[in-house]
Amino acid sequence: MFLDWLERRIDPFASFDEERRPPGTVMGFAGFYLRPVRGALVVLFFVGLAAGSVEASLYLLMGWFVDILAKSRPETLWAEHGTGLALAAALVLVVRPALSWLHEALSNQLVVPQTTSLIRWRTHLYTLGHALSYFQADFAGRLANRVTQVGVAVRELAVVFIDTLLYVAIFAVTAVGLFGAISVWLVLPVALWIVAYGLLTAYFVPRARARSLKVADSRSALIGRIVDSYTNILTVKLFARDREERSAVREATVAHTDAYLHSFRLITATTGLLALLNSVLIVATAGAVLALWSRGQMTTGEGAAGLALTLRLIAMSGWVMQTVRGLFENVGVVQESMQTIARPHEVTDRAGAADLAVAGGEIRFEAVSFHYGREDAGIIEGLNLRIAPGERVGLVGTSGAGKTTLTSLLLRLHDLEDGRILIDGQDIAGVTQVSLRRQIAVVTQDTSLLHRSIRENIAYGREEAGEEAIVAAARAAHADAFIRELTDHRGRTGYDAQVGERGVKLSGGQRQRVAIARVILKDAPILILDEATSALDSEVEAAIQGSLDTLMRGKTVLAIAHRLSTIAALDRLVVLDRGRIVEEGRHQDLVRAGGLYARLWARQSGGFLGGGDGRAQAAE
Repeated sequence: MFLDWLERRIDPFASFDEERRPPGTVMGFAGFYLRPVRGALVVLFFVGLAAGSVEASLYLLMGWFVDILAKSRPETLWAEHGTGLALAAALVLVVRPALSWLHEALSNQLVVPQTTSLIRWRTHLYTLGHALSYFQADFAGRLANRVTQVGVAVRELAVVFIDTLLYVAIFAVTAVGLFGAISVWLVLPVALWIVAYGLLTAYFVPRARARSLKVADSRSALIGRIVDSYTNILTVKLFARDREERSAVREATVAHTDAYLHSFRLITATTGLLALLNSVLIVATAGAVLALWSRGQMTTGEGAAGLALTLRLIAMSGWVMQTVRGLFENVGVVQESMQTIARPHEVTDRAGAADLAVAGGEIRFEAVSFHYGREDAGIIEGLNLRIAPGERVGLVGTSGAGKTTLTSLLLRLHDLEDGRILIDGQDIAGVTQVSLRRQIAVVTQDTSLLHRSIRENIAYGREEAGEEAIVAAARAAHADAFIRELTDHRGRTGYDAQVGERGVKLSGGQRQRVAIARVILKDAPILILDEATSALDSEVEAAIQGSLDTLMRGKTVLAIAHRLSTIAALDRLVVLDRGRIVEEGRHQDLVRAGGLYARLWARQSGGFLGGGDGRAQAAE
């Protein structure tokens, strides 16, 4: 009952400000994510303080016990010291195990699992808030590794500090207090040892931190390289690049091993110096005890307790040094994760941003400029374009003309450098990103499905959709027949079958049809088709032509296709060249004009997206 109550004290998923940027220093970053559990950490600190004090007092009790044995007679021992012995027994039998159990319960049931999950959850949500370019610039495996590892690292910084350093401080203070009550000469060896130990730690820690950062970075690079190979395994196999991928992973492994060895060299040297320092402390303390005892200035029990405390300090010193090393390995992990995670979000909602309300679906690009942050890139330059409500517009141009960039800007995957984009008169920079993207449905050429069931992938378009709506959308996309024949490696069939990472268990055409079903189910007022039928063969494309016509009816459509025949029957075609509109009009008019579109059309022929009448128009 008590453990269950403890486990429910911290909610890893409690609400918080997801947009708030974490601080850029290790202590600030750790404190930012530990703040929700600071109460639990304070309780753990005081219980650890009590448990450590009891543990240290056992050595004093040992000295007292030796003294009463040396000074008392057996027949009067219980009469003279019975109460003290009973209290000592209660301390050992009741208080010590109770505090130890409570400390473990607080650590294991209250702090460790929930704190780890809380930090992972919050860093994950902040990472999700980064712009698309953030994810395109790094390995997915490395990002995932940093999010999962930082929870453990930050938690360990707090727990190890409380558990390890607190225990050492308690034993050091106890030893100095005991020795100081006897003689300053007994304090001197321990005090000098503490100073020397502090200097050794001061030398060791910053170097360990720097080397640990290199170890953490090389580990993430290794994981990222391995995950990259696995994610693109089809490309690796098709191009017979197994040897090159092995070589790349080998190089990353060598770099990680070298960083580890460099770190361990420091540990080896420091451990050797610590062993020498500890040996000097033993001899010096033993010599001081012997001298004081021989002069009658110390009892046998005090000498035994002092030596026992010294031996305990020495035993703990190696453990502490290794713990400090682990602590700064965690500092390295936090530094590495912090450098990746705690960047400012490039695309953010304005304060008080409203939800986008779409009535007709008019889209207006007004003097829009965008160069991916490079003035010489020349992607979109001063572009003006109006798309009427319900109008179906095709974007045409050679590769690099800015077609996909234009749709990305409409989705606000990037912020404009100049100009503005309006939907029904509302500047998309002033509405929430979530509400904007809920009003726009997209089918892209590179269709990636989630490694989940077919049902979940289609329902991604509308989470609350029921089974009938999901199946109806699949039928409309001509996907129901092949879906019902699917079986995955665990025997799940049909809509329950999982599609593999990025949908690799399906063919390109099957993935495209599932994506189209997802968009049909979403039924958003604005539709973007970016090479929507590129992965479909002619027979399937013709079969779903009617579904696409139905899907586009009443919607504002922005379609991109390199195969011009698939968009020639749309209401208007806009021809882009180097980020500028160079032509626009209907298919027949652009062909007669003899410009860029006519030259592109002269090389192509085929079917149409937009209706049967388009074929007749193309033939003119």
